Amino acid sequence: MEKLQYISQGFTQAEQESNIKNALDNGAQWIQVRWKNTPENELIRLCEKVKKLCLEYKSVCIINDQVQMAKDIDADGVHLGLQDTSIEAARSVLGENKIIGGTANTFSNVLQRINESCDYIGLGPLRFTSTKEQLSPVLGFEGYETIIRELQEKSIRIPKIFAIGGVVLDDIIRLQQSGIYGVAVSGQITDQPSMIGAFRTALHQDSVTLHNR
Repeated sequence: MEKLQYISQGFTQAEQESNIKNALDNGAQWIQVRWKNTPENELIRLCEKVKKLCLEYKSVCIINDQVQMAKDIDADGVHLGLQDTSIEAARSVLGENKIIGGTANTFSNVLQRINESCDYIGLGPLRFTSTKEQLSPVLGFEGYETIIRELQEKSIRIPKIFAIGGVVLDDIIRLQQSGIYGVAVSGQITDQPSMIGAFRTALHQDSVTLHNR
């Protein structure tokens, strides 16, 4: 599974498309389409275009929240918040071969997501971010480290956890040292899509190199 997810930004369809295209042009291999508070017909038009772009670029296309829409456009999967459709219900709609990710903010949330057998967990936020309304309590690096340590102490296999929420390039080493699998980034990639290469390089360094720094 790709270790870098780009979560789309933009107030209009044109802004969303432009930001996603810039990310793809700069090497993004995983796009999560996230466009809140917009009419359904506009969202589905965007998702249809992004699905075609992702096919062209051989990138993964994930739709935020909208399970039926993900099915209708044959997206690669869906990402679900804690208040959204259940993982079980989404799986019954999308089938076993689609990617289903789930949000978490606490250790109990992580256990819930593990029990629900989602494919990856978006755990956060790392720090305050203005890109999401109704932000959950900020975890900080210590929050990730504590959750990973609790999983280890209980001999629970650590799932693919992505750090999310205000993540920037300089955070990668410490996040990976804590046991985080990857990151989901929105703001820094939107502002500087040329940084995608640096993100992917940092995320794919081997753990020995990281721990010897």
